[in-house]
Amino acid sequence: MTARSILVYHPGPGEAQTYARPIRQPRPLFSINACSTPAEAELHVADAEILYAWNFPRHLLPRAKRLRWVQNMGAGVERFLVPELPKGVMLTRIAGIFGPWMAEYVMGWCLWHTQRTELFRAQQRERRWRQVDPRRLNGAELCIVGLGDIGRTIARAARGLGLRVTGVSQSGRKTPSVERVYRARDLGKPLPSADFVVLTVPLTPATRGLIGARELATMKSSAWLVNIGRGPVVDEAALLDALSSKRIGGAVLDVFNEEPLPAGHPLWELENVVITPHISGPSTPEEIGPIFDDNLRRYLARRPLRFQVDRKRGY
Repeated sequence: MTARSILVYHPGPGEAQTYARPIRQPRPLFSINACSTPAEAELHVADAEILYAWNFPRHLLPRAKRLRWVQNMGAGVERFLVPELPKGVMLTRIAGIFGPWMAEYVMGWCLWHTQRTELFRAQQRERRWRQVDPRRLNGAELCIVGLGDIGRTIARAARGLGLRVTGVSQSGRKTPSVERVYRARDLGKPLPSADFVVLTVPLTPATRGLIGARELATMKSSAWLVNIGRGPVVDEAALLDALSSKRIGGAVLDVFNEEPLPAGHPLWELENVVITPHISGPSTPEEIGPIFDDNLRRYLARRPLRFQVDRKRGY
């Protein structure tokens, strides 16, 4: 009889071992295989009952004939919402830990803009003393598109700094710290008055290209777009056009259609764009490990898993 096994996969150097070592099994039922390359994963995927992974190679999923449960190491699960993942496999994501990280990211870059940080750093390099008043963040309007755990955490942080917060969600239900919530079909209504538009939605068929030329055209010429969701949520060609022509103030982008962003990509050259390498919600074993361990205990006890994804809906 083939031993039960857990396949831990992370492409970062040494990361797979870092996630595998702290796993706490209620009893020693599983062998644990830590892999960081597709070639390594290929040796173990056929025997894996559980996959604990980040950026797992899609082409290996059809070989996972014994797979019963996938624990994604991040919040976004679009890499597993594919036909290659065998039917009946449970899919869980990480939730409840990224919100504080991402709220700091969003508020930090909003303050970077209103405090004119780039201008004063440039003046410092030139040893030039020129007084220019910063803008007020207090009283500005921030629209959050996606009011899940991350969006709600950002809303609380924004309200704490005195911003007016609006939001967009599928249901349009009232949400704490959000003055008004619009249904997704009414996305265009809060955009014209927003000083900052923050995207936190997952990538699903319904959200792909959610922000396109029409939505960008409704935004203020001074407004900034902050994308911490997924790159394809925004029509990249439309965004490039809006930024190049200064139809919007700028964009802070942590996610892209292609990652890493190619060195020749035109986004690198735009002065009104901030590019960060998908770091707004970092994953760490110290925070993610306890969620996996808890779900492992639940799995063995045949109890419902936390943060299970509806594979048809995508969240």
